[in-house]
Formats: sequence, C-alpha cells, structure tokens
Amino acid sequence: MIYSRIAGTGSHLPDKVVTNHDLEQTLDTSDQWIRERTGICERRVAADNETTSVLAEQACLKALEAAACDPSEIDLFIIGTTTPDLIFPSTACLLQKKLGLPDCGAMDVNAACSGFLYALNIADKYIRCGDAKKVLVCGAETLSKIVNWSKRETAVLFADGAGAVVLEAAGEPGILSSHIHANGDYMDLLTTNAGVSVGWEETKDNGGKPEIQMRGNEVFKVAVRTLGRIVEETLGSNNLQKSDLNWLIPHQANLRIITAMAKMLDMSMDHVVVTVDRHGNSSAASVPLALDEAVRDGRIKRGDLLMLEAFGGGFTWGSALIRY
Repeated sequence: MIYSRIAGTGSHLPDKVVTNHDLEQTLDTSDQWIRERTGICERRVAADNETTSVLAEQACLKALEAAACDPSEIDLFIIGTTTPDLIFPSTACLLQKKLGLPDCGAMDVNAACSGFLYALNIADKYIRCGDAKKVLVCGAETLSKIVNWSKRETAVLFADGAGAVVLEAAGEPGILSSHIHANGDYMDLLTTNAGVSVGWEETKDNGGKPEIQMRGNEVFKVAVRTLGRIVEETLGSNNLQKSDLNWLIPHQANLRIITAMAKMLDMSMDHVVVTVDRHGNSSAASVPLALDEAVRDGRIKRGDLLMLEAFGGGFTWGSALIRY
C-alpha cells in the first residue's frame, strides 16, 4: 500500500499588525467586545503590493526547505484559496516557475475556509493512487482586500497569511483519512457580492469594491453542528476514539467555535492549537499556519495523532486525521 505523509511544513504572515485598539479608532466597537465574541486580539493584513501569491511563495519555500525537498521533485502543486491574484492564470500557475517546480500540474482549489483541507484531500488521493510521489500543498489568502473595513461584523474577523506542507509517498500511513463535504443551501449565510458572470452590486461604503457578507450567528450554529458530525465520521472511519487524539488543529475562525469543538472531543485546550487570537481568520491559510507554528515550536512531534478540521463559505467542510 502507498500512503502519504507530511515531510515538511512552512508558513508566512504579512508584517502589518492591526490590533483591536486600532479598529476602535474607526469602528463602533471595543477591544473587550471583539475578544469576548471572537477571541481575536490582533490580525495580520497584507500591504497593497502583497498579493496571495507573494504570501504563498514564502510559505512554500519554507515547507520545501523543511522537507529537504528539491523543487524539481514536486509532481503536483495545489493552492487552496478564495482570493487568487487573478481570475486566471491560477495562483499556482503564477508561482510554479518562481518556485522552480517542473512542468507538473498546478491548480487552485476554491472551497473558502476549507480550501487547504480540500487541497490536502486531493493531494493524498494522487499519492495513494500512484500518480504522484511528492505534492506541494498550500493554503493562502488576502481576505483583507475584500473586507469592508466600515462593517464591524467582518472587519474584526478576517485576515491574511499562508501555510504549506510537502506531502510524500510513504509505506506507513501519515494521512490516515481525509473527508470533504459541501451544502450549497447555506450559501447566503457567508458569501460575497461579486462574480464574473453575475457581476457585482456597487458598494458605496466600500468604494464600489466587492466585499464579504456574513450572518455570524447563523454561521456559528451550523459550523459547530457540522464540525461535530465530521469529527465523528473521521474517528469512526478509523475505528478510533476521541481519547486517541493528541492534538486538535482547527480552522481559526472564532475561539468560541474552537472551544466548542474541544469540549465535544473531551480535549483540554492545552492540546488544541490556537492562533486565532494573533492571526484572526485567515480562511484557507489558518489550518496550515497553525500546524506549522506547532511543529516549529516543538509541541507537535513525530508520531502524534492530529485532527485537522475546517468549515467555510459554501458551506464547505473538511477534516484530515494525520499521524505526523
């Protein structure tokens, strides 16, 4: 049997930090209000000249270095993103030669906040079926560019960043299983007002630019319920118990959702990787960012059993059970 394992991780954040106190200057909000409802203290925001590909490039280079992988060895390159540099070419294609990759397949996957787990699922399948030996997988976003900074409900949440992993073929399971789902019936709860074929409505308070639109309370309820189901599905498909897990690495959307998931798994928050307080919600980048941080600071060690999960606009949701 062929399996895939994580050979190396990497991440990159913009330099600019926007704190809750910064937002107090322009919004009807407070540091206390934001912390109590989201757990966020600060978030990273890309500069005007920092595109998604700029952030993704740095994360990918670090992952390749950590994996001791020459770029010429990569057989497939996948980026999960909902904020590509261009409509086309894909962000993956824009980066392929910059990273020194061969003429391998390169593509973007848009599943909003679940984008990295969707991309990881695809990469795992390519390796398991023998079509690839090494796959570079990235989650990268510049959500700040579609945030209406005059609307509290979204301005306090979303942020920018990138994370990446190199997957390689192995004789023993690294990724034990991965699972992806979607339900478009909930599309109106978390969406944008922009599109290619539908155009977009002009937004006077956002300079005419497209923007994220969200009904937060409804999203929270569906997210907790849905993530609970996929965690049960993932453990059940591997005949494992909640107590077998060493670490939960969740999508960093909201501390209340993360806490609810930890409670559902009977896990101490000491075994949950939390970055939302410093990173905000970086969508498809949040899971690989959190993974890389915990690997590099030594919390996650080889042999640990990890549960990765995410939920995002679509609605989409996904998980991966990984023996690191």
